[in-house]
Amino acid sequence: MNDRYEEFTVLINRISRSIHRIKTRKMACFGLKGAHVSYLYYLYLSEGITASELCEKCAEDKASVSRALDHLEQEGFVFCDSKHEKRYKSPLKLTDKGRAAAEKIVAIVDSVLDETSGVLSEEERRIFYRNLTAIGERLEKIAEGSGEVL
Repeated sequence: MNDRYEEFTVLINRISRSIHRIKTRKMACFGLKGAHVSYLYYLYLSEGITASELCEKCAEDKASVSRALDHLEQEGFVFCDSKHEKRYKSPLKLTDKGRAAAEKIVAIVDSVLDETSGVLSEEERRIFYRNLTAIGERLEKIAEGSGEVL
């Protein structure tokens, strides 16, 4: 019997669940959800990013990003001061509250990455990410139907 399916899916699910739990636990002190981590992280790294760009960077759909940004704006973490007709194309910025939270979030992300990086050498990590990218791209093609397998 081929155990690759079970091994691959279980490992990916364990990693995903662990990341989700870390995000949820760490965001609780800000009164936010784990899903907000990536948005605040990318807003911090590139001040003035649009919702459209966030969709791309976070690999999230427009509706999810829009809901999250509405919440972050209502809670005083982000603002949009653009005169664009379409808010989706307007640059968003962090408020002082958002910047303070994002600085802590970036520090947490860096700490988690440092902690997990110790198990691989730089070369092993480079190969791992190259392989994970290749697998991800292939799975996306299969999921879209352009890489049918049967």
